[in-house]
Amino acid sequence: MALSFMEGNEAVARGAIKAGCTFFAGYPITPATTVFANMLKMLPPKGGICIQGEDEIASMGYCIGASMAGKKVLTATSGPGISLYSEQISFAVGSEIPMVIVDVQRLGPSTGSATRGADSDIQFLRWGNTGGVPVIVLAPRDVKDCYSLTVHAFNFAEKYRCPVFIASNKEIGMTKESIDLDLVELPDLVERKLFKSCGNKTSSSENPVTSSVNQDNEDKNNCANDKFIPFKAEPGGVPDFLPIGGKTLVRQTSSTHGPDGYITIDPDTIAAAQDRLRDKILNAEEDLTIYDEHEREDADTLVISYGVTSRAAEDACSMLEKKGKSVSTLSLQTLWPVPEKLIRTKAEKYSRIVVLEMNLGQYIDNIERILLDKKIQFYGQMNGVLITPGKIMEVIEDEKCTQYPCRNRGGN
Repeated sequence: MALSFMEGNEAVARGAIKAGCTFFAGYPITPATTVFANMLKMLPPKGGICIQGEDEIASMGYCIGASMAGKKVLTATSGPGISLYSEQISFAVGSEIPMVIVDVQRLGPSTGSATRGADSDIQFLRWGNTGGVPVIVLAPRDVKDCYSLTVHAFNFAEKYRCPVFIASNKEIGMTKESIDLDLVELPDLVERKLFKSCGNKTSSSENPVTSSVNQDNEDKNNCANDKFIPFKAEPGGVPDFLPIGGKTLVRQTSSTHGPDGYITIDPDTIAAAQDRLRDKILNAEEDLTIYDEHEREDADTLVISYGVTSRAAEDACSMLEKKGKSVSTLSLQTLWPVPEKLIRTKAEKYSRIVVLEMNLGQYIDNIERILLDKKIQFYGQMNGVLITPGKIMEVIEDEKCTQYPCRNRGGN
């Protein structure tokens, strides 16, 4: 592909198709509608399905059903839609249904402002499921990230059998940039791990998994000697998959269930299931951590940010460098699970940490918790306007936070 001029939402759609997505369902909402529009244009010619549901709730239902049938699925919405998605997000989490959910965030709360950007939903994406089970949230900075992180998101969804969120926003999703997608480094694709029975090996016709699930990618000698148990896995592990619609019975329920998929009220069985849902994500922290950094020599300050604000932070620090002040940057592209080891390691040598967010402080508490011995300063802004490099320079230079609404929190 030659150099193209595209917005972040188009890059998400192209990344999804590159990752093997064959099903999209959604409902139009600014600023996420062009994800839908691009999937509608590009997916059917490749044999995929694109559906506009009657509302957000129905759209999530379509996606859950398609994923149960073996499809790689995508949906896209914004803050008000994510609120409507929440019940079925919980279903997907608890029943281990892979899918990618793009939240092109806008200024909240509630309807907020459809045409103003903000990172309004960071906490909601993490805690918006009943039970508080850990989820995976990735945060792109630009069009390039929208493309590559979408591929990562599908890989994580398939590998860990869970919904994965892409926390974009209006400024990223609707901003056009020049990009050659062929030059973007991408991970190898990951496919869902299928159950294979040694004693009763089922054919692809008996279990019609779509082309998005490659039945030939498993070692033929790596098969199970017992019948399919839909949620059977080692502690902290991920169960094998079979699609609904074949000759093998596959149970799915939104109720508390045991490995066999039947509803249970046994405390030990429930505890084991809850622990496994938690541990399969938290134990994968290193595998899930994606970030970028610019370490500057002699810097005593580290700026931590995410999303589009990371671009302004890097510009600000480059300008400060020209003025003789060295400041390093750390851009988090994985927000959840919190990359604790990364943050602790990268912050170790700095005496001062500055955290920037395009909201009133939805992530700072995690960094404070990890870096209890550090001087941490926070600047948050949620007024529908981007945080500019100039503002960030002023915040960094104002170490006592006397002029701007940043606040010292924790540390010495």
